[in-house]
Amino acid sequence: METNKEISALFLLLDDPDEEVFDAVSQKIVDYGKPIIPNLEHLWETTPDEPTQERIELLIHRLHYRDLTEDFRQWNVSGHHDLMLGALLACKFQYPELSTTPVLQEIEKIRRNIWLELNNYLTPLEQINIVTSILYSYYGLKGNETNYKEPNEFLLHKTLEAKRGNQVSNGILYLMLCELLDIPVKAINIPKQFIIAYFKPGYSEENLPNPFNKIEFFIDPTSGQVFTHQDVENYFKRVAVPPIGTYFKPQSNKRVIRQMLEEFSKCFEGSKEHHKKTELLDICKLLE
Repeated sequence: METNKEISALFLLLDDPDEEVFDAVSQKIVDYGKPIIPNLEHLWETTPDEPTQERIELLIHRLHYRDLTEDFRQWNVSGHHDLMLGALLACKFQYPELSTTPVLQEIEKIRRNIWLELNNYLTPLEQINIVTSILYSYYGLKGNETNYKEPNEFLLHKTLEAKRGNQVSNGILYLMLCELLDIPVKAINIPKQFIIAYFKPGYSEENLPNPFNKIEFFIDPTSGQVFTHQDVENYFKRVAVPPIGTYFKPQSNKRVIRQMLEEFSKCFEGSKEHHKKTELLDICKLLE
């Protein structure tokens, strides 16, 4: 009973114009944890004042974000940084109530369709042609230029829903499917691009300072188009950057998710949502 009285008293102060008062009140509300979210949602529904509604939305977001940060911390310290789990956690930044089961079922459906076409006698290029054909032609995935005004195009579940993503989200889906199918495809660190590469079997990152020649070919996940070594060398000439070995090292799943979050954060440059950019970059720091 006392708790309810305290919550009610705190709620009455949510429209206080003094920012210091609001900061103190909001901290106390956040300290209650996620169980207070239904109360906040009810308050939002019964509050006619738009600025106060925005404050309530911010508080609900902060409560979800606190839990999400802990989930990312756990993912970071786990032995295996599962790419699918990392991508789904990123989705929960914008969609905290996301049900992951339909996403997993959709990915499994695509994986199975590809698996049925694969066999042990295919060349690397034939393998990738099957993955690309199923994903882009049969399944109908489309790729867009990266547009920071479209945050949903960075998120795995929205990419699957719309069958449309940008280079990063399509790339993560492509990597995920290859990982599930034991196809040696990894993201590499080419400047201003999210490009993936098919590595020759038995490649060991530690032993080779420049793995460029241990790559069979490159794939642009926007469309699944395959590029040769010459194509990539031409790209480096065009952007006037020397093609040093570090650009061709396979990126860990942790690094892939960090890159995705860094790019995703650029969707929130505006002052109204700038706190989201800060939050996403704080998660990136956790993953260093």
